[in-house]
Amino acid sequence: MPSTRTVFCVCALAAFAGLVYAQDSGPILNGPTVAKKKSSDSTSATTPAATDDSTLPKIPSAYSKKDKPDMTGAPNFKTQVDVVTLDAAVLDNKGQFIPGIPPQNFRVLEDNVPQKIQKVDLGQAPLTIALLIEFSGKFQQLYGPTWRQTLQLSWGFASTLKPDDYLAVIAYDIKPEILTDFTNNRQQTQEALSRLTIPAWQEANLFDALTDTADRMSGVEGRKAILVLTSGIDTFSKITFDKARKSIQESGVPIYAISLMQFMRTVNDDRMGPVARMDFLQGDNELRTFSKESGGRAFFPRFEGEYPGIFQDIEQALRNEYVISYSPSNKVHDGGFRKLKVDLVNPATNEPIILKDEKGKPIKYTVVAKPGYKAPRAVE
Repeated sequence: MPSTRTVFCVCALAAFAGLVYAQDSGPILNGPTVAKKKSSDSTSATTPAATDDSTLPKIPSAYSKKDKPDMTGAPNFKTQVDVVTLDAAVLDNKGQFIPGIPPQNFRVLEDNVPQKIQKVDLGQAPLTIALLIEFSGKFQQLYGPTWRQTLQLSWGFASTLKPDDYLAVIAYDIKPEILTDFTNNRQQTQEALSRLTIPAWQEANLFDALTDTADRMSGVEGRKAILVLTSGIDTFSKITFDKARKSIQESGVPIYAISLMQFMRTVNDDRMGPVARMDFLQGDNELRTFSKESGGRAFFPRFEGEYPGIFQDIEQALRNEYVISYSPSNKVHDGGFRKLKVDLVNPATNEPIILKDEKGKPIKYTVVAKPGYKAPRAVE
């Protein structure tokens, strides 16, 4: 329908137009990196024009081996001073951030052992987000309803970012493709999203794309997250769900998932067979698991009017968090996985505290934090 396409394109461009000119010539990392270089990589990406890197601010990224300086003859130093920094969000039953919680009410358990907290700060910093988009011919045919929903969510989320926020855009079908690396140049983001036109493959390998992106982002410092727009269906990833789950836990990158096609599934529920229905339900549960265990959240919108609230919830959860610093009691550098749990307790009794609203009514709350971290290995 030409008139519908015209209206949709005008709305999408209008939502993003205000950001195109409010851009910063931020760093573009050449090649398919998403901040972490790999020795071998089958992904492809657009290569931006050469720029003078000396004039650009630097984004934290892992060094490659060739960048390692020659330390022959240099003195060796070892330190046993470890500090773990943990981001935790306290949310009410509506997903709103709860401010003003005293530092003494936080308790951190590492492998079920209480830790001595050094300080608790309220953090609000620029974001580094990888926008991972399912874009396959399985559900997203050109001008189809899921194709439209995908573009609405992609452009809508990009329009909420602040000038100092960094965004990478990655599309996946049979494999992930980096459309643009981390940048706060909104023109680069706009060009990347404009490439989402005709899907190339029918497959959607969610597990491979999600673990690959999380692994690449594991070396990025600061407030970071992955926002994945997906049906939740995985066709034939090389990695299994269990391995993907473990890899995502170890990466330490929060995952926020927005499920596609919820309205269509509701309308067509009577026409779906039991196998298709079970596949979608399994996909929903997998998204909930990935999000919860990484310290993020999963959303399942049915209507377009829910999108702004979802974007606001994600922003509040990422920008407004309690930053907890502590020195772990376990000083062993063995590279093992340490389980974490953050509670709100009365320091005198270690009993869970009750939060109340302005009217004195108890508030149901949830503490969202990553479930653990990987300890460093000893430096020889």
